[in-house]
Amino acid sequence: MILLILAALLWVFVHVGVSGTALRGRMVERLGETGFTIAFSVASVGSIALLATAWQGAETTPLWFAPAWLRWVLAILTLPAFVLFACSLIGNPTAMGGSGLLGKGPRGIQRVTRHPMLNAFAIWAAVHVVGNGDTAAIVFFGAFLVTAVAGMPSIDAKMAKRHPEAWPGFAAASSILPFGAILAGRNRLALGEIGWIAPAIGVLAWAGFLHSHRHIFGVPALILG
Repeated sequence: MILLILAALLWVFVHVGVSGTALRGRMVERLGETGFTIAFSVASVGSIALLATAWQGAETTPLWFAPAWLRWVLAILTLPAFVLFACSLIGNPTAMGGSGLLGKGPRGIQRVTRHPMLNAFAIWAAVHVVGNGDTAAIVFFGAFLVTAVAGMPSIDAKMAKRHPEAWPGFAAASSILPFGAILAGRNRLALGEIGWIAPAIGVLAWAGFLHSHRHIFGVPALILG
């Protein structure tokens, strides 16, 4: 368990303590943008490999057992995570990469949330923490949950610094929480901008993982009967 905790702390440090702080700027000054990207990628892959290996070999203690009905609820809650993840990769016209895109305002899935991928990871991680209920799973999936939740305001702060003129308007018309800006009346849901391909891929991937969860990970996602 100690190795798992250390691996989880390393993962969080790499993705929050480095990527989201002034330390990144100092590393970029020394390594250059390309050098930093390579170093960060290596550290990211290494830390997740260590985290997964430590989780597989860690001793664990069950703290609670999710009943069958709750596992069904959790399985349904992973559906929006898959859809958000698919939409973050496919047909996402306003990925926050430049002031020009920011100036046009949120489009597509970013009308729903400006952090679709991180929200997907946060939902996925939270569902697995609740569904597993043992100490090793809490540390393992909790590391991803902390990274995703902390990453959203960290990215916002970075974008506000890089694009001081365009960011305030973009942030005002979008939200961290899914549907936050829409429910508050600061934006609207435009399904035509999102399209049907990305959501369909998300639904199919969700169904596929539910069906094959036992074969891939050794445990069933749902308890039948």
